Amino acid sequence: MTPSYGSAGPWSDLERPPLNAASLRRALLLPGGLWTSLDIVPATGSTNSDLAGRAATLPEGAVLVAEEQTAGRGRLDRVWSAPARSGLFFSVLLKPDVPVARLAWLPLLTGVAAATGLARAAGVDMALKWPNDLMVKVEGEERKAGGILAERAGDDGIVVGLGLNVTLRKEELPVPTAGSLLLANAISTDRDPLLRAVLRSLEQWYRRWTAADGDPAASGLQEAYAAGCATLGRTVRAELPGDRVLTGEAVAIDGDGRLVVAPPGGQREAVGAGDIVHLRPVD
Repeated sequence: MTPSYGSAGPWSDLERPPLNAASLRRALLLPGGLWTSLDIVPATGSTNSDLAGRAATLPEGAVLVAEEQTAGRGRLDRVWSAPARSGLFFSVLLKPDVPVARLAWLPLLTGVAAATGLARAAGVDMALKWPNDLMVKVEGEERKAGGILAERAGDDGIVVGLGLNVTLRKEELPVPTAGSLLLANAISTDRDPLLRAVLRSLEQWYRRWTAADGDPAASGLQEAYAAGCATLGRTVRAELPGDRVLTGEAVAIDGDGRLVVAPPGGQREAVGAGDIVHLRPVD
């Protein structure tokens, strides 16, 4: 797939060069590797929607990258958008042969993989906010720099999308609580090596997890997620389906990938879905 950038051109912002598709394919599409195709488009509404629409005709390991997303979606159909070539916006097609109950670990696995890869390639200490946010420190404040969304695609496919702010500048932030690798003083904001690092790390973690039949403990995934999770040890407010609110300390991630919350004087509850608000920092 050859990108067509229109009148603006791929070099309209010299500080934000386009991704090099040929170089990325040479580095990532390897014999016996997970990644089987890699396409880059100049702009799209949502890489998740586009890849899910083609999932039935594609093998596992297809990667779709957009230089710009105009209607990227987060949880609860929230919109994720950013200037062209200011971040990494991509989706991958996975077809894991693991028990259905363990599929909830895929967004968490992707978070661990992204944090691990970016620590090496960007030199940024990234934390994970349960269940799908990537957090960085900007001037001492915790900010959201990225998000993950996993969706079923066909009978056996799952599309996992990741959006990450890389060179987003302060004046471009959509909300004051947003951040980027640039604002977190990353040692590199070159998107080509960053994308390579994330996809290589994702392949490594995915292989370990599927080899363990999706078992988060046996694969080391549960321990790794807990170690990097900024939510654990915090007082949180969980805004749950049905307009129910649960407040307490986030004490664990259980074997099903759920957040265990302990209300003051109450019984612990495992939360599988909902919005989580951090109410205080870890002591």
